[in-house]
Amino acid sequence: MEMPASTLDSVKHAAFDETKAYVQQEEKGQAFFDDGREIELLHFVYGHPSIEEIRGSPENVLKAIDEYGRTKKYLMNVGADKGKIVADLVAEVKPQVMVELGGYIGYSALLFGNAVRKAGGKRYFSLERNPEFGAVIASLADLAGLSDVVKVVIGSSADSIKRLHSQGSLDHIDLMFLDHYKPAYTSDLKLCEHLNLVTPGTVLAADNVIKPGNPPYLEYVRSSVEKKRKDASTDKSNGADVKTEFGRNADMYKAREGEEKINTELKGNPNLVYESKLVNSYEPTGEPDGVEITKCTGLAE
Repeated sequence: MEMPASTLDSVKHAAFDETKAYVQQEEKGQAFFDDGREIELLHFVYGHPSIEEIRGSPENVLKAIDEYGRTKKYLMNVGADKGKIVADLVAEVKPQVMVELGGYIGYSALLFGNAVRKAGGKRYFSLERNPEFGAVIASLADLAGLSDVVKVVIGSSADSIKRLHSQGSLDHIDLMFLDHYKPAYTSDLKLCEHLNLVTPGTVLAADNVIKPGNPPYLEYVRSSVEKKRKDASTDKSNGADVKTEFGRNADMYKAREGEEKINTELKGNPNLVYESKLVNSYEPTGEPDGVEITKCTGLAE
């Protein structure tokens, strides 16, 4: 996978098709997830008039999810536009093992898990903290006929990564999709580096780097080895104190799952060389967003 000479280069995307727009996210002060809509979605899909055409078809399950998001309530999915960027990346990289951090209701697991299977891959791990959301993912993956590829893992992302590694279920990540608690992007990447799960050849795709944004993560994957070594020697934070509107999500998770703990002490492996680019795209509502695509190209001496 070729990257631009400058890691700050961005790739433009086609104009957004307004006919595909989800209903708008609720205003601040209002819940936009974990208010029952995820279970409501399950009933919508399984009660759909076209349920027999939906069974066994990842594409048709995704269409039903999009229909709900466009006609009923907002869903914080990656969406079709950003989803295509990552699905195309899967076809290019052909990962045997892909990991996603943050599964929500399974839109990305269905889209990318199907792409992994088509590319000849074996396993798609969907790591989701909320057990109800995980149950929705598993149910829709089963409906789509993807249970042989998609494996749902419940628990905090860091704990799940460590558990899968210690069990021998995960010894290398070919492609990783980051779409969970934004302050954990950098710390979880450093954990994967520490465990040698991320090595030269690994590719990362990080969602929501424009909305709500994730400056610490972008700084890390775009930094030189020299800068990362310096930051590691000075105990620079992993970005656990990043302040963005995603704090709303954190507060809603906290009420049920408890506060997310971020390990700011891990140094990762600052000697890994990354090449990174921003691909501009859109949220399912049409709001501008982007996916940061990063490839580990080598190991500095």
